[in-house]
Amino acid sequence: MDVGPSDNSTTVTTTMYDLKDAYTIWDLLNESPIWQDRIYHLLAALYAVVSLVAIVQLVRIQQRVPEFGWTTQKVFHFLNFLVNGARCVIFIYRRDIQQLSPEIVQHMLLDLPSLVFFTTYALLVLFWAEIYYQARAVSTDGLRPGFIAINASVYITQIALWVIIWWMPTHMLVTISKVFFAGVSFFAALGFLLYGGRLFLMLKRFPVESKGRRKKLQEVGYVTSICFVCFLLRCIMMFFNAFNKAANLDVLEHPVLNFIYYLLVEILPSSLVLFILRKLPPKRGIVQYQAIG
Repeated sequence: MDVGPSDNSTTVTTTMYDLKDAYTIWDLLNESPIWQDRIYHLLAALYAVVSLVAIVQLVRIQQRVPEFGWTTQKVFHFLNFLVNGARCVIFIYRRDIQQLSPEIVQHMLLDLPSLVFFTTYALLVLFWAEIYYQARAVSTDGLRPGFIAINASVYITQIALWVIIWWMPTHMLVTISKVFFAGVSFFAALGFLLYGGRLFLMLKRFPVESKGRRKKLQEVGYVTSICFVCFLLRCIMMFFNAFNKAANLDVLEHPVLNFIYYLLVEILPSSLVLFILRKLPPKRGIVQYQAIG
């Protein structure tokens, strides 16, 4: 049966009304102070849960192996606790933070947890790189100093940008700061792809004769995939954030965008990684207890 002109017109009109309704809902959520607070408080609650999980896991690890100091695993969980706890506080007081002056203080409070998040997950890259090179009988003496140097360079550069923006607040400098962090996220994604991928392929070549080895292979594969996608999404979103006013994450009027962004690049990845790495280390008898997971 043929569709007449009136049917086509009805379909187009219905589609336009659906789009208008969707836009109206989006606009309502973004512009309503009540919904702004609800969404940001929901983000705060989600971050609080992740922070609580991280500190509980840290306590459990400490109780299991109290004889060891600050291992990579303990530092990883402690930094997760700090990052997610800081995000929780920031989103609870988001409206007050938005009113702080000078404006650079707002950028610092919103961006500093992202820097610590980078350091937290860069620890995984460091750990995997050490395992990979040790298995190939290659010296790992330069890895930890390199890790410290890279992180120090990132923090120093970002702090220098904040100081310059405070001294000479221009839109161009704010854009450069956001592009810089997009670049940092891109290289973090490459680090996961490089060392996580190498370690996964190396483990895959070994005969998988035990359940524990299969789990370790799955663990590396899942965490590598999650963290690569997480930092790649962060890179793309920060790039758009730098050049597109509609994608600005630093304003109260974009709560839905903030919710989607932080859910995808921090809350979900952190939750999944903490779940995957939930296994506690054996109580004693481990010669090299630096393992994560």
